[in-house]
Amino acid sequence: MMITTTYRTADEFLEHAAPALEKNEAANNLILGMSLRLKDSPHTFGTAPFFAAVTDRQRVMLAAVMTPPYKIVLSSDTDDYGDAVTAFTKNLLSLHLPVPGVMAASALAANFAEKWSKIAKVKCRDGMRQRIYELRKVNPPQWALGAMRLATRSDVDLAEQWAIAFNNEAIGTPADNLRGLVERKIEARELYVWMDGSSTVSMAATTRPTRHGVGVNLVYTPPQSRGKGYASSCVAALSQLQLDSGYQFCVLYTDLANPTSNSIYQKIGYMPVCDSDEYVFENT
Repeated sequence: MMITTTYRTADEFLEHAAPALEKNEAANNLILGMSLRLKDSPHTFGTAPFFAAVTDRQRVMLAAVMTPPYKIVLSSDTDDYGDAVTAFTKNLLSLHLPVPGVMAASALAANFAEKWSKIAKVKCRDGMRQRIYELRKVNPPQWALGAMRLATRSDVDLAEQWAIAFNNEAIGTPADNLRGLVERKIEARELYVWMDGSSTVSMAATTRPTRHGVGVNLVYTPPQSRGKGYASSCVAALSQLQLDSGYQFCVLYTDLANPTSNSIYQKIGYMPVCDSDEYVFENT
């Protein structure tokens, strides 16, 4: 028998679900990292978060986190999640929550999308196809000219422009308050830039720290500076910095439609963990 439990706080959710999620910490960096951030700052996303887990009385079969208006994120450490997904969709429907989409490991995402579109009577369309990579040792690239440095307040305007460009290229949909995101990352010492002489030519950031790992995102080089190894060098230097600081591994997501990024990350030591798919739901 599958039992669905919802949680009021990230603390309660993590106490129950973290042991299962941490069995594959790299693959679950998103759901773990979001929950840990919400544990420290419950109002991070401006809306009440949703946490749930489905158990078979003995183990967690499915974990879910959603921060409206963003997609629900699912995870399971078993291949036998069919009954758990069925039970969860019925429970979720009874809560009358808007579910704009889902993001999860490929097969799990497809399973949920099929069942949710039927039970909730919504249309389902494909979203982004991504691959999750893990790095535990940096393979030094042929270093580009210049060096990496921590971003400062003087970088806000340029970093905002690049964050907008990154969002348009990588995601393709508008995003709210990217200036605020950049300012928070600079304040938290999470944003880095690559300098070639006096020119700022690339950037990358850390995100979603978990117990043993940390994510890398916002990797962007403007078109006029591409093809010179800046992004590879920036990501390699940032990844090494994280390993040197005590993390056991770094994690990043790539768009499978972008063969260039998938290639350069593997060359510096990022190894595929699993694929992650998105589906978008639209009311009929």
